[in-house]
Amino acid sequence: QVQLVQSGGGLVQAGDSLRLSCAASGRSFRFAMGWFRQAPGKEREFVAAMTWSDGITYYADAVKGRFTISRDNAKNTVYLQMNSLKPEDTAVYYCAASTRAYGNRRSEDAYNYWGQGTQVTVSS
Repeated sequence: QVQLVQSGGGLVQAGDSLRLSCAASGRSFRFAMGWFRQAPGKEREFVAAMTWSDGITYYADAVKGRFTISRDNAKNTVYLQMNSLKPEDTAVYYCAASTRAYGNRRSEDAYNYWGQGTQVTVSS
């Protein structure tokens, strides 16, 4: 079992920055961690991911160049640094962990543990 506890988020203005954190506990071995988001009335979508062993990162086109996923191995924590936020970034953000060796890291199906979600609201 893996437990994921998210922190960060909140209400900001367009152009501002926020950092989300996701602390993992429990089973120590994870193949990947990712961030997804769900806006009102929309399906959950991929934002960013990182494979744990080699640090390879993946980003959705909508956030590439603005968001950065990173990790602190000692703290078992993954971060999502969000810069130049836009109103369309408004959503509930979820972190996810995968203990599966294979899978499309951009797909929800690759992840078997999820955080509780945190609201990010960007005003124009």
